[in-house]
Amino acid sequence: MAQAIRMLIITGMSGAGKTVAVQCLEDMGFFCVDNLPPALIPKFSELVRQSDGSVRRVALVCDLRGGEFFSALFDALKDLEEQNQLEYQIIFLEADDETLVRRYKASRRKHPLAPDHGRIVDGIARERDMLADMRNRANLVLNTSRLRPLELKEILANRYRGMDDGETLSVNVISFGFKYGIPIDADLVFDVRFLPNPYYIDTLRFRSGRDPDVYDYVMKWPTTKKFMEKLFDLTDFLLPQYVKEGKKQIVVAVGCTGGRHRSVAIAENLREHLQRSFAVSVAHRDLGKDDER
Repeated sequence: MAQAIRMLIITGMSGAGKTVAVQCLEDMGFFCVDNLPPALIPKFSELVRQSDGSVRRVALVCDLRGGEFFSALFDALKDLEEQNQLEYQIIFLEADDETLVRRYKASRRKHPLAPDHGRIVDGIARERDMLADMRNRANLVLNTSRLRPLELKEILANRYRGMDDGETLSVNVISFGFKYGIPIDADLVFDVRFLPNPYYIDTLRFRSGRDPDVYDYVMKWPTTKKFMEKLFDLTDFLLPQYVKEGKKQIVVAVGCTGGRHRSVAIAENLREHLQRSFAVSVAHRDLGKDDER
């Protein structure tokens, strides 16, 4: 049997980063089509299957810009499931209302679901409601509210770069500050506020855990070393269990007070350990915010 064609369906909230996502996938060698009417997906997939193997990875952006055509997406996906030579996954991008409003104001574009003189927030609320079922079906849900474009690209690259190699689990390590809230998509959360805090060292206060001096300060303590041993042991046990259960993505969140020093250093160390066995990305959600207090 011919090698299966892999297709990614990129959808989600307007302004959540779908353009960045499709550009990233295109750079990775995916054949990409933006704003394809869902009703054309089955026909498009037939053309891909007739390409004699020249096209093996495809990414399609389908969203509410398609208007009434978007409602045909569920029927199109059902047709794909009946084509045993084509496998698909859904990537759903979202962001909080405040972030989406800010992005729309910066771009000076009109929301597709807001009337000519309507408020952006009304269009966002309507869109979020209309996309609820699609979000529930997604294989990957990414909240881009605090992700820089480069961080979003890194997450997608680590997850889908080896798509044809049968990768079964991608690990997203996120550092954060507890004073800004725990990441809502976290599967595992580790609190490292018990570690010595570089904030109280004048020469380190305004640096981050990616700085070698801060990193070395966090990692030099016996308590840190013991913690990392136990953390490695726990993740080495847990992640293969998730693979056995068919889980495709794990979000591991590491938090300190402000998300600048300790959590960043630990997240970087954990990424270095896990990437020996899994596709791993790291994002430092709160690194650019105020210093720890």
